[in-house]
Amino acid sequence: MNSVAHRLLRVTFVGVLLLAFEGNAPGREAQLPLFDAHLHYNGDMRSELPVAQALARLDADGVRGIIATSTPNDGSLDLARAAERGGPLAVVLFLRPYRSDADRGSWWNDPAIAALIDRELAREPRYRGIGEFHVHGAADAAGTTMKHIIDVAVARGLWLHAHCDDAALEAIFAHDARAKVIWAHTGFTTPPAKIADYLSQHPTLIAELSYRGDVASGTKVTAAWRELFVRYPDRFILGSDTWSAERWTSYDAIIAAYRGWLADLPPAVAAQVRWDNAARMFGVSQVK
Repeated sequence: MNSVAHRLLRVTFVGVLLLAFEGNAPGREAQLPLFDAHLHYNGDMRSELPVAQALARLDADGVRGIIATSTPNDGSLDLARAAERGGPLAVVLFLRPYRSDADRGSWWNDPAIAALIDRELAREPRYRGIGEFHVHGAADAAGTTMKHIIDVAVARGLWLHAHCDDAALEAIFAHDARAKVIWAHTGFTTPPAKIADYLSQHPTLIAELSYRGDVASGTKVTAAWRELFVRYPDRFILGSDTWSAERWTSYDAIIAAYRGWLADLPPAVAAQVRWDNAARMFGVSQVK
């Protein structure tokens, strides 16, 4: 082999090595901490899945931070108390404005819910946000209790975790452009181009990705979503949305699916979506 061919071979070999180390390989991805920013531990699951088992499931999947939001709120508090006794999990508490699931369809105009919010915030200073709550359409998003929680959240610097359509999202920001909103499911079906418009218009909007099945085909991120992630790497977070027993049963698969397509993103972008963005939002400085 002559010297020129030898040098070309060395350059090719080094290039392959750099790609291997710079790429976010699936094997490496599985070892990295992940922040689940949409986790429920609702009343029906507390009897089926004891706290210790729930925490063990998170730990096994490398989940080191969660937003806990539950009906009733006792479930979230149970997780926080257990995590505080030791272990590698940071629990960020959100106050859910439901006494039971029956409140889901009418809470936005119910003065009893406004009173519940005020009472719970006075009782528990660790709450960092309000939600997840469900609201659809501009009229419901303009309800008296909805306006109350926006005002309270802005005054206290709390996040709003809104399961809402485009019209309700626009109504929230129309009421107060300073509102800090985590958009649950990023609107479910809102097209990437419109998501980009919202992110451009509202610097306090964060897009949460549970149930967005269009992000990737298998482990390959679609072109439209790749463009979004690269353009706005600091505006996306992940979530499991364990609202049902089935979602808890499928938890390993949900997290594995995220890790599958995260490995297809540039490593720096994947790190922000997987952990850094949520950790920055809530001051979780490091993995315990």
